[in-house]
Amino acid sequence: MLYSYDDAVKLLTSVGRFRIELGLGRVAKFLELIGNPQDNLRYIHVAGTNGKGSVCAIINSILNCANYKVGLYTSPHLFKYTERIKICNHDISEDDFTNNIFKIVDIAQKNNIDLTEFEILTCVMFKYFSDNNVEVVVLETGLGGRFDATNVIKNNICSVITHVDLDHTERLGNTRDKIAFEKAGIIKPNCPCIVFEGYDIYREMADKNNSMLMMIAPFADTKNLALKGIYQQENLSLVLTVIEEFFPDISQSVIDEGLKNVQHPCRFQYIEDKNVLIDGAHNPNGVEALVQSLNYYYPDKKIRIIFGCLKNKDYEKMVKTLATGMYYNPEIYFYKFNHANSTDAEILQECCPIESKILTNFDEIILDDNVLTVICGSLYMIKEVTEALDIKIF
Repeated sequence: MLYSYDDAVKLLTSVGRFRIELGLGRVAKFLELIGNPQDNLRYIHVAGTNGKGSVCAIINSILNCANYKVGLYTSPHLFKYTERIKICNHDISEDDFTNNIFKIVDIAQKNNIDLTEFEILTCVMFKYFSDNNVEVVVLETGLGGRFDATNVIKNNICSVITHVDLDHTERLGNTRDKIAFEKAGIIKPNCPCIVFEGYDIYREMADKNNSMLMMIAPFADTKNLALKGIYQQENLSLVLTVIEEFFPDISQSVIDEGLKNVQHPCRFQYIEDKNVLIDGAHNPNGVEALVQSLNYYYPDKKIRIIFGCLKNKDYEKMVKTLATGMYYNPEIYFYKFNHANSTDAEILQECCPIESKILTNFDEIILDDNVLTVICGSLYMIKEVTEALDIKIF
């Protein structure tokens, strides 16, 4: 029987799979059954609360410009699951994705291994990259680090930990130190780790694993970087250390080319023809960074915000930051998107200390040069809003 991409998505999202169940046992047991393809690969493993996606995108761009065969694994996706798994900037094909999904689920079911959606995708990624002899994998954790499915790898080129803040506190802990402990779980024996924050657990884990800890100053010059946002200084500082330390043969001209060509959709992404800025700021630290960048790049611009988020986020803090953190009060619309855990727009409006509106009809939103429209919040929302407003992200 021939299966389609849509069949694969239905299988992947079937009842019970879309859940978070941290732990390495199920993935390790399954990968053993298919010959541990993850052991054939070399990794740059990236964890953190915010910034890990940008770090992965920049590293990927530089290594591609240097003609490495690079595998990139990220999450979540914006439009299609195939976006999560790339080789040399090309998404896995729908056929390869579909075939691997059905093979992996079939083997798992026959061996009574109940994999989650993210675990299935991670197993697909390991097998696909191994089958295609990828030279370097840029590997983004899904949640946390210590018990994230990606952490079944045994060694890597280096680990990178970006900014740590309060998010997923119900699973990772309610303090930054507890969350840093979870992120530090990606530090491997005899494997360097690069950070720019000085949590004690980083040093303790590095010492325990006989691993070099590299703490860098987060002030890289971003003038050649295609990605905007003042927070990119931190991310670029981590990236340049990775390249300089572990890929010293890559010339400055190739690095500059990689910086100019990097793409990371929906992270302070400006769509010029629509005068729209899209940013997947979905937690308080991300929203604070967004507001700081808006004040820096658009200090005198009239701003309209469309915001929606999931119920498990600190939406009250995010709403207050959006409403009061800018130089001028923005026009704010709250939107409940098509997701089971989307926060009701009325609840968001109740948190807002300034006048706001609930978005029910997209005809209310007129895109023109007079107002910068900022679409921000959950990445699950962005596809829905951009399609409704006929905005092309790619």
